[in-house]
Amino acid sequence: MSSNGGRMTSEQAWALGLAALASFMMALDSLVVTTALSTIRQDLTASVESLEWTVNAYNLTFAVLLLTGAALGDRFGRRRMFAAGLAVFTVASVACALSPDIGALIVSRALQGVGAALVLPLSLTLISALFPPRQRGKAMGLYLGITGLATFSGPFVGGVIAQGLAWQWIFWLNLPIGLIAIMLTARRVNESFGPNNRFDLGGVVLVTLGAFGLVWGLVRGNAAGWTSAEVLSALLLGVALVIAFVLWEQRTEAPMLRMRLFRVRAFATANPANFCVFASLYGTLFFLAQYFQTVHGEGPLGAGLRLIPWTATLMICAPIAGRLADRYGERTFVVAGLLLQTIGMGWIALVADTDTGYLELLPALIVGGAGLTMAMPAAQKAVVGAVRPQEIGQVSGAFMMLRIFGGVFGVAVSVTVFAGTGGYASAEDFSAGFTAAMGTVTAFAFVGMLVALGMPGRRPAAPPPVAGVVPQGERA
Repeated sequence: MSSNGGRMTSEQAWALGLAALASFMMALDSLVVTTALSTIRQDLTASVESLEWTVNAYNLTFAVLLLTGAALGDRFGRRRMFAAGLAVFTVASVACALSPDIGALIVSRALQGVGAALVLPLSLTLISALFPPRQRGKAMGLYLGITGLATFSGPFVGGVIAQGLAWQWIFWLNLPIGLIAIMLTARRVNESFGPNNRFDLGGVVLVTLGAFGLVWGLVRGNAAGWTSAEVLSALLLGVALVIAFVLWEQRTEAPMLRMRLFRVRAFATANPANFCVFASLYGTLFFLAQYFQTVHGEGPLGAGLRLIPWTATLMICAPIAGRLADRYGERTFVVAGLLLQTIGMGWIALVADTDTGYLELLPALIVGGAGLTMAMPAAQKAVVGAVRPQEIGQVSGAFMMLRIFGGVFGVAVSVTVFAGTGGYASAEDFSAGFTAAMGTVTAFAFVGMLVALGMPGRRPAAPPPVAGVVPQGERA
């Protein structure tokens, strides 16, 4: 699989580079859109509710279709479906740029989510299938580090576009990147398939509808009311369909996600810990830029620049943490990373006020960002390392799906806490809500740290288990 000395083969390097390029494109698009929302609102005369859907429509289709995207790759070819997802995302980006009104933009953003649901789980699958366990942590660290370039530059690029260029260029940027990635994928990546010869249509329908109900309820909770018939019905229906999905997967001959994986200790602990990582991350990201603009009086560009020290940690720390996780084990880095995020965001919750200077917040931002980027590659490595190679596609889809659910949940809960204690009437009002929201993301990180303590300790590298043998992650 690899050459002497642990160096990457040409096949591994191309797969890693293209997977990271695709992730880069989608991470950049997501962050740039967030910082340019005010410009889009003015240009398309959009209401605040419809503007929120330019973000939520993407998250909705993305989260709902993640497991389906992984299953399609296993059945019809991972390279083929990865390229198809890139094509859908690129076409949808062009449609976003050409949108004449906010309704068309929302529909196009939803289509972008469909493409991302194919690309992102399969990008993880391509890396995990090509790199043996001893190299996987380093590869995932590099993958996240390259993605970190987008995270690092996203707020700055968004501010430049929002203040100096047409917002449509946010989406036009994806056209050349997407075309190049599609062509190189066809030429440089070998085709691979998952273990299932048949497509689990029943499982796809149940998990898609169940996920839709849960995400719809979370997204609509703040606007419609958490006790409204719409939200309660959506959440209850989502839970019922997820239960039906579990029962179906236990009975069908070719399941899209084997339920026995939840008896594997590493899988059952690293997934909820990573859910908390992204709940804390997205809750923080949602409010930080607004705090700098509403309380500090910065414009989009100034707010973006102030986020760079926080986002830069992904580019710097993720490759290092991924490489060290290969040597010292995943639990150490997930627990320590979430502890640092708890300390950083807890500090901000204590000191943030209307007269708090940026330099007073900067150390906490760096500590929290470093913690998150320690935890992410280690959690990914723990999950995919706990299963057989042919199951990596299924596991990647489940991992990504729970990650996005974590982000949606983190934003929904932190916004509810914010609305209950503050608002946008004044800087003082916003600061009160911001402090409460930061307390919420601190709690998410602390709970994730407690869950991560249950992960398996350092394990010696061993060949992947064969059929009928309990995976290593199931043992302490």
